[in-house]
Amino acid sequence: MANSAEAKKKAVARLRRIQGQAQALERAVNENVESSKLLQQVSAMRGATDGLMAELLDDHMRQTLGKGAKAATEVEQVIRLVRSYMK
Repeated sequence: MANSAEAKKKAVARLRRIQGQAQALERAVNENVESSKLLQQVSAMRGATDGLMAELLDDHMRQTLGKGAKAATEVEQVIRLVRSYMK
């Protein structure tokens, strides 16, 4: 993960939202909420974790592969490709 305070702050905020979603899902299961609503909550959690994974992967690729102008351009192309498959 990037050493910038802003990147860490964003990651922690995402993790807290995911944690809140997981707690809400647990409460819903314990309260026997309708399965369609549970599925909707799981889908929202999956979207949140996919978003976090995309940010971490983006950051990792930029740190390890993005040295030099040509490499940075190629990394951008790979990142766009990976993100398109994650949707």
